[in-house]
Amino acid sequence: MPAPLSPETRALVKATVPALEAHGLAITRRMYERLFESAAMRELFNQSHHGETGSQPKALAAAVLAYARHIDDLGPLVGAVERIAHKHVALDIRPEHYPFVADALLGAIGDVLGEAATPEIRAAWGESYWFLAELLIGREAAMYRDLAGQPGGWTGWRDFTVAAVTPESETIRSFTLIPTDGGPVVPHRPGQYLGLRLDLPERGVLKRNYSVSCAPNARSYRISVKCEAGDGAAPGVVSNWLHDGAGPGTVVALAPPSGEFVLEEGAGPVVLVSGGVGLTPLLSMLEASAAAAPDRPVWWVHATRDGATHAFGERVRALAAVAPGLRRHVVYEAPRPQDRAGHDYDAVGRIDAEWLARHTPLAEATVYLCGPRPFLHALAGGLLARGVPAARLRHEFFGPADEVLGEPALAA
Repeated sequence: MPAPLSPETRALVKATVPALEAHGLAITRRMYERLFESAAMRELFNQSHHGETGSQPKALAAAVLAYARHIDDLGPLVGAVERIAHKHVALDIRPEHYPFVADALLGAIGDVLGEAATPEIRAAWGESYWFLAELLIGREAAMYRDLAGQPGGWTGWRDFTVAAVTPESETIRSFTLIPTDGGPVVPHRPGQYLGLRLDLPERGVLKRNYSVSCAPNARSYRISVKCEAGDGAAPGVVSNWLHDGAGPGTVVALAPPSGEFVLEEGAGPVVLVSGGVGLTPLLSMLEASAAAAPDRPVWWVHATRDGATHAFGERVRALAAVAPGLRRHVVYEAPRPQDRAGHDYDAVGRIDAEWLARHTPLAEATVYLCGPRPFLHALAGGLLARGVPAARLRHEFFGPADEVLGEPALAA
């Protein structure tokens, strides 16, 4: 545990809150510019979060501001620190990488704030950065040790071979991945994701995270990938490459399972709510629950455009046949003429908090949400307004950490 920050340091950091409110995004954009001058550092990060939308700099700007505002009591940010640690493990971030980020951040503060970034201010932020960095380094070291010590576990990058490719819809394909070395894998926790690393000609090293979409086992993982038209700084390059070029026998590198968006064990009711490809981590939860506790009350609520984009419909129906506790509700936004009401889908429109309040046990269930950001904002806000405690409202989306539930968050 790092030494506590001094009162003087905390006071100086708090004094920078107005400047961060006004210039935080400029600082984080400049920080990444500085950091990515090193090709080695650039390769460490998921560049899809640094494209036209700039989602990562925005998330980090919010993170830095939240850190400054909570510098006297970092308790509200504990969960965010845990999320960062999981993201870092999926990217194989190591202690030796932290000094590069420190130099880039402090340099960016000086570049943007100019004379206002006095030596005292920069020293205070340097001390505060390393306080947080040491917390993360310690947590990540424990996670690396735990992963390496489990049967089938590893750290860093391990080669996996594509064993099978399965079309799930017009836009989603599943890839079954087995270790190239023939060994076992560490079973993931339902809901976790894998880091994937590719080195493509003319593109270089690219990294993405993909949720595991099957129940845990010691033999393989399955990821289910939507072919994206746009993918940030490299439009659709990874998802398109997987769809077009990753057939059986293709080798990719994976980091071990990470993430704290996981299904809680027990017999209490759960509500799994997904939009589009957001069903992938929830399908892992559903398969695991159906196998281990088929009588557990589970509500599967899924929204998609139509039958062409509806993935795993038959799989979920098959699970319902063997899991008496499973209830299904599928919503199509715009059904096609050939889509069958009562079989392919149950309602037309969109999922909303009012429907969930009327048809699922929100008073006692844990709710898991995964889908596009607008989908999550609408549902999370609506459910909180209806009295669902934040502690029983879990969410995941495919991007850097954000404020889906209105909580301050640090960014990975």
